[in-house]
Amino acid sequence: MRQKEAEALDGIADLSRRCRPGLMAFFLRRLPNHAEAEDLTQEVFMRLAALPSDSVANAEAYIFQIAANLLRDRARREKVRFEHREGVRATEDHGVERLDPARIAQGREAVAQIASVLKELPERTRTIFVLYRLEAMNKRAIAEGLGISVSAVDKHLMRATARLMDRLGSPR
Repeated sequence: MRQKEAEALDGIADLSRRCRPGLMAFFLRRLPNHAEAEDLTQEVFMRLAALPSDSVANAEAYIFQIAANLLRDRARREKVRFEHREGVRATEDHGVERLDPARIAQGREAVAQIASVLKELPERTRTIFVLYRLEAMNKRAIAEGLGISVSAVDKHLMRATARLMDRLGSPR
């Protein structure tokens, strides 16, 4: 058995010496870089070595058939990768609209309107609203910090919210 394996490897080595330049030229005409052509050339001979030695009648023709199949497989993989990348790019925004100057201007105008309404509120009501809504403090901490009850904090928040809704309209 060892004798047969050695003969098969010698046959592959001989085939590699004879066909490698033509195979490299075949790949280089179709691929963007030399390293890929080398990798695919190596893959051709590895696939050929994996076959039983008596299964191929015309090894030279079979080498180029393997090469063509490898190129087709590579093209399929590239297509799948491209489609995946495009799909990822399409969902990268995660439902968020792209920023544009008009949208930025609208946002700034809305913030200015909210700031204007907040300035009209009594200072304590404004402070409680800002601490709760913008600083994300809980009602108990606000109540303790200002020396009032939690229900008083609730009343101030309701007043501020009602004023904002009256002046700016309810959200759609």
